Amino acid sequence: MAENGTDCDQRRIRMSKEQHNGNFTDSSMLSERKRREREERLNIVLWKKPLVTLQYFCLETLINLKEWTIKLWRRRGVLVCLLLALALLTAMYYIEGAHQQYVQYMEKKFFWCAYWVGLGILSSVGLGTGLHTFLLYLGPHIASVTLAAYECNSVNFPEPPYPDQIICPDEETAEGSISLWAIISKVRLEACMWGAGTAIGELPPYFMARAARLSGAEPDDEEYQEFEEMLEHAETAQDFASRAKLAVQNLVQKVGFFGILACASIPNPLFDLAGITCGHFLVPFWTFFGATLIGKAVIKMHIQKLFVIITFSKHIVEQMVALIGAIPSIGPSLQKPFQEYLEAQRIKLHHKSDSAVPQGENWLSWMFEKLVIVMVCYFILSIINSMAQSYAKRLQQKMYSEEKTK
Repeated sequence: MAENGTDCDQRRIRMSKEQHNGNFTDSSMLSERKRREREERLNIVLWKKPLVTLQYFCLETLINLKEWTIKLWRRRGVLVCLLLALALLTAMYYIEGAHQQYVQYMEKKFFWCAYWVGLGILSSVGLGTGLHTFLLYLGPHIASVTLAAYECNSVNFPEPPYPDQIICPDEETAEGSISLWAIISKVRLEACMWGAGTAIGELPPYFMARAARLSGAEPDDEEYQEFEEMLEHAETAQDFASRAKLAVQNLVQKVGFFGILACASIPNPLFDLAGITCGHFLVPFWTFFGATLIGKAVIKMHIQKLFVIITFSKHIVEQMVALIGAIPSIGPSLQKPFQEYLEAQRIKLHHKSDSAVPQGENWLSWMFEKLVIVMVCYFILSIINSMAQSYAKRLQQKMYSEEKTK
C-alpha cells in the first residue's frame, strides 16, 4: 500500500510538472504570437499599405458608428431628454425678446469655452498621438496677449473671443502700469478650459482599465497589457523608464488623491499610466477625475501660463532679439525677421493700417502656419492608422477565437 501511495505521489508530481511545462510553453508561444501580430499591425500605415489601411479605417469607422448607435438606443431616455432640452434652447435662440442679449452672451462664451476644451481633449486623448495644441494654439494665444498687454500698457481689449486682431484701447495709460497678475487673469478662462479638456482626455485609460478589472476579461489594450507585465516584473526592473513608471504607479496607489494631484500638476508624459493604475485598482471616479481636474486645469495651467508670460514679457523678448543679433556671421540676418515681425505686431495693435508695414509675408509667420498644417495632417494620419490597426486587431482576435473553438 505504501509503495502504491508512493507511486501515486510520484505520478502526480510528474503530471503537475508536465502540466506546468505545458503551460509555460503555451504562454511563451502565446507571447511570441502576440509579438508577431503587433508587428503586423504596426505595418498597416498609409505610407506602406495605403489601400489596406484606408479599407480597414472605413470598416472600423462603420463598426464604431454601429456600436455608438446601439449605445445611444440603450440610453434613449437620456437622449430624448437631451433632444428636448436642445429644442427648447433652439426656440429661445430664435424667438425675439429681451432675453436675446443674454442668449448671445451665453452663446459666445459657450463656443469660446468649447473651442478650448476641444483643443485640450485633442491634446491628451491619444488616437495614436496627441495633437500638441498647447504649442500650436494656447501658447501662441497667451504670448500674443502678453505682447499686446505690454505694448498697450493695458489688458482692456475686448472680451474673448477677440476680433481678428487685438486692438489697443483708446485711453492712455502710464508706461509700466501693466502687472503680471493682470495678464494671468486675462487668459485664465482659455487656459483653464484647455486644462479641463486635457483632464477629460485622460478618462479613456481609466475607464478601460476599470472595465477590464471588473469584468475579469483579458484586456484588449496594449498599454494595459504592458502595465500588467510591468506589475509582474516589478522586482526585476532595472532600466530608468521602468523604474519611473513604477514610481508613478506606487505614488498613485499608496498616496491616492494627493498622489494623483501631484502627477497631474507637473508636465508628466507618464500620466496615462496613472489613469490605468487608478482604473486597475478601482480608485473611485471622482477621486481620480477631481484630482486630475484640479492638477491640470488649475495648478499645471498656472505654471505653464507663468512660463509663457515671463518668456514673452517685453524686456525678455528684447533681450532675446539682441542675443540673436549677437550670433557671429548669421546673427544680423536672423535678427531682422524677428524685428520686422515684432514691429508689424506693434503696428497692428495700434490699428495703424496705413503705416509702413513691411511688405511681403514674414517668414516666421509662414513657417508657423506650415508647422500647424503639418502637425494637423500628421494627427489626422495617425488617427487613420490607429483605427486601421484597431480593425486589424479585431480580425486577429476573431481568428484566434475560431482556433480556440476548433
